[in-house]
Amino acid sequence: NDLSYCTVYISAMQGLEQAKVAEKGLRSAAGFIRRELGHRLKLRHVPQLIFTATDSIEYGAGISKLINDLSIMKIKLQQAADVLQKADEVLVLSHKSPDGDTLGSASALCTALQRMGKHVRFACSDPVVPKYENLFAELKTEEFEPNFIVAVDIADTQLLGKETEQYKDSIDLAIDHHMSHKEYAKMSYVDSTAASTTQVIYELFCMMGVTIDKQIANCLYTGLCTDTGCFRYSNTSATTLRIAASLMDAGADVAEINRIMFDTKSRARLNVERLAMESITFYENGRFDIMEITEEMMKQSGATEGDIEGLAALPRQVEGVLIAATLREKKEGGYKISVRATPPYDASAICSQFGGGGHKGAAGCVIEDEKETVKKRLAEAVSNYFRSQGIL
Repeated sequence: NDLSYCTVYISAMQGLEQAKVAEKGLRSAAGFIRRELGHRLKLRHVPQLIFTATDSIEYGAGISKLINDLSIMKIKLQQAADVLQKADEVLVLSHKSPDGDTLGSASALCTALQRMGKHVRFACSDPVVPKYENLFAELKTEEFEPNFIVAVDIADTQLLGKETEQYKDSIDLAIDHHMSHKEYAKMSYVDSTAASTTQVIYELFCMMGVTIDKQIANCLYTGLCTDTGCFRYSNTSATTLRIAASLMDAGADVAEINRIMFDTKSRARLNVERLAMESITFYENGRFDIMEITEEMMKQSGATEGDIEGLAALPRQVEGVLIAATLREKKEGGYKISVRATPPYDASAICSQFGGGGHKGAAGCVIEDEKETVKKRLAEAVSNYFRSQGIL
């Protein structure tokens, strides 16, 4: 009653015994968890945690319902809408190595704000590759010192890159959908249930009264389809599909966007894809595999960063593979790791062990080490994870 204790109920899809294994692990990490809770929730007093395994998943379902019912999420989104209505001289940031979601979100937001008569400009540390250039077709080029800075689809300021990292301590509003989002902005709205940040932007536009025409619909649809793998991934919800239908009604070039994003490859992409697939190594009786993309492969194939977007999904497509990792060699040394997982397994559980994060289906991290050592460390992490899931 005095908030000195907090009971944490643990359930597992595999049953009570697996929940007890998780309970034991959480108890051993109780000190770390309490410190993180205190820091992230800004609590003066953090309650003692009592972990209790249960064979019922009703607790989890109940908590999910409570979270979904909280009106504070709508209030926060409305606050974001109100702030953007008042802001001017706005700088919108995308993350480095930009994908369809960060670019679709940024281009939609920039276009909508300019049509409201605001001064807006866009910045990203890396160039926008040709297949995304049309998203910015109606955006006017402006130069000014920003009075308000918005980050879209950026879970961590480390993802800004060299050209925009100067803004990392000045971001006013962050709009995101990553579970691993680290609070860095003065204000943030994060909906980890959304399939993409463009889904959040769509809902934001509805609150702001933005007219979604063909151009904005194309921007939003691009982010929506690329982050869901053309609606094949488990993050696709009924809401996601309803929004996609609404964007079609608004005039989005769905067939053409799908063709460009999923059915068109450069010759360089084909070459680097072939080299990468030849590098695949299997572990754990074929349940885990690792694919490599080295600097030599990039040079040999003539591929650019834009050519390898989405390549990390390939090794997971092999029959029998539950978790797949792609190693992208960095020019300065070390490897950028992209992990993909087949439901119900959790890619973020692997990447969090190396200081990274993301979603259950897709996550990432960076490991500064030699290639063979990196592969060994990943294989050990996945092996331990499989054992914790009852997979031997």
